[in-house]
Amino acid sequence: MNDTNKRTTMNGKPVLRVPVKTVLNLESGFQAKLLCDGPALSLGDACAYSCAFCYVPSVYQKLDRVRVALTAAGKKHEDVVILREAALQVLRGQLTHPGGAPRFMTEDDRRVVYASPADDVAANLDLCRATVEACKLILSLTNWQIRLLSKSTLLPKIAGDLLTWAEKAPGVPGQVLNYVSEESVRRRMIFGVSTGTLDDGLAHAFEQGTPRVSKRIQSLHVLQDNGFRTFAMVCPSLPLDGVADYREFAEAAAAQLRYEKCEHVWAEVINLRGESFTRTIKALQAEGFERAAARLENVHRDAFAWEEYNRATFLAHAKACDGMVGKLRFLTYVKPDTRGWWEKHIAKGAVIL
Repeated sequence: MNDTNKRTTMNGKPVLRVPVKTVLNLESGFQAKLLCDGPALSLGDACAYSCAFCYVPSVYQKLDRVRVALTAAGKKHEDVVILREAALQVLRGQLTHPGGAPRFMTEDDRRVVYASPADDVAANLDLCRATVEACKLILSLTNWQIRLLSKSTLLPKIAGDLLTWAEKAPGVPGQVLNYVSEESVRRRMIFGVSTGTLDDGLAHAFEQGTPRVSKRIQSLHVLQDNGFRTFAMVCPSLPLDGVADYREFAEAAAAQLRYEKCEHVWAEVINLRGESFTRTIKALQAEGFERAAARLENVHRDAFAWEEYNRATFLAHAKACDGMVGKLRFLTYVKPDTRGWWEKHIAKGAVIL
């Protein structure tokens, strides 16, 4: 995704490029999910991974630029990688005034920017390099913090590359407008990996092209052991057989992701967006996970069963985070008849959407 990168394929998918005016949404909906303070960064419109449950195709394929590109290529959204043309130049333009002076360089503006709503920030080395360059711009031209989420194992590389840059770049005239030290990289970068299940085989069934969950968790440990800020993203998790199974899963997630070393823990069940349910059910069936597929199909058909699954998942995570005040951020979409129950559990970490 580097502006000079002209690769025609990534992760086995053809690459499409679309012209854009922005890559940074200053008032994104991800603020409601507490992932950022408004700003969200996307350098692309279609991911290099292929997760069956992904909501992005149902939303982004409606955008004019994406629809035109897909029509011209004769492709579906999930079958391509879409990069935003000249993304780094566009980002610099959004962060600076016409004369080049920073727009957001105020001491008390320490907002968190989230990356990425639309594509994985580290799905391959090219995307890692582009993410590093985007982070350099934000670190240099603002005092913002940056939250990166990925299903890859390459976040430690991004962290290491930023540290190497910080050691060489600070204070060099004409290169940066903000003093970026190793300490400020550690203070302003926040890293998390997505782990909806802890089972490598199950994850492989519906997260095509991603590294093993166990390897992602190892990469999170590397970041934690080297003093970086981290967070957990346990979603989307699938329905299980009963309360004991939910508790076992939540406790295992807390232990393996080392919640005590994570600033926050986001969790969520799978939600109906576009064809996310049907794609995931088919993917599970294709890989022989018939029982998991049947459970998912049941909550898909039955609103009461879905709500029970949602509540059981939340209560298990709340129990696993007991004593960690403010740690859990469980995302839930409510209806008028369920809102009351969830409002009573806000103090335990329910985030009502």
